[in-house]
Amino acid sequence: MRAIEIAEPGGPEVLRLVERLVPTPGAGEVLVRVAAAGVNRPDIMQRLGKYPPPVGASDIPGLEIAGTVVADGPSADLPIGDRVCALVSGGGYAEYCTAPQQQCLRIPDGLTDVQAAAVPETFFTVWTNLFDRGALRRGETVLIHGGTSGIGTTAIQLARAFGATVLATAGSEEKRRACLQLGASHAINYNTEDFVDVVREVTRGAGVDVILDIVGGDYFPRNIESLGLNGRLVQIGLMGGARATVNLTAVLQKRLTITGSTLRARTPDQKGAIARAVEKAVWPLLARGEVQPIVHMTFPLERAAEAHEALESGRVIGKVVLKL
Repeated sequence: MRAIEIAEPGGPEVLRLVERLVPTPGAGEVLVRVAAAGVNRPDIMQRLGKYPPPVGASDIPGLEIAGTVVADGPSADLPIGDRVCALVSGGGYAEYCTAPQQQCLRIPDGLTDVQAAAVPETFFTVWTNLFDRGALRRGETVLIHGGTSGIGTTAIQLARAFGATVLATAGSEEKRRACLQLGASHAINYNTEDFVDVVREVTRGAGVDVILDIVGGDYFPRNIESLGLNGRLVQIGLMGGARATVNLTAVLQKRLTITGSTLRARTPDQKGAIARAVEKAVWPLLARGEVQPIVHMTFPLERAAEAHEALESGRVIGKVVLKL
């Protein structure tokens, strides 16, 4: 099969097209003929040598796929020919990929393979962090940083669909308008506005209930300032750095909860539980078209380096997907 491998840590040019053996599904796994694969920032971190795959996972990048089941491993029983999308620990940038059965979901009618490939990583991440760890509820207010990222476009839509008021940050007027079109009530251009001031004004000093942050670094103390009583900060990325200085007094006075998580290293059972929750709560919304993955650009597999360059450029609104 054709696949993309990382020749050595470095820039997009280290991604190269190679021939690999088709993987054999293990116990509880299925083999999927990949039609499309999502491109995500963890793939970039892996390419840079900063986010190695878990022990036992494929060294081929790619954490989400869509395609057709062509074989079942021992104790797996998905029907051959089913169209599925799946969260995987690696191996997505290839013509065939194995996936634990419990991490596979049948693609809703009306969704293309390209759209379906843009679902698992971001929708699973947003659900487990914003609604599980962050406990976002109807009637609350949430601030979503990076509103036009894959995570951000998903979080805005889901938060809105479940009855929350959404504020989002973005880096340009075009992106700010995109956040509003996706359902944000207020969109903040962080290059021209201070989100702390806007939050204070919009909430009349009360602060937001939940913040979903992919930035970290110096955003951390500003997030603490922007949270209201019993607020929850959910940290899922560190694009701005892994270290911050914060006055903990506000954490005590406002009874704040600070949490965060990563997804890749979780067990198949843990990821399977997220998949079932997403299937129950979100799949009907996708089937009805009330929320949808936002795909900005697609590239053929052999142009994976260009896909990485596009994602790193900062001009993408939503997701980048490889088509096979």
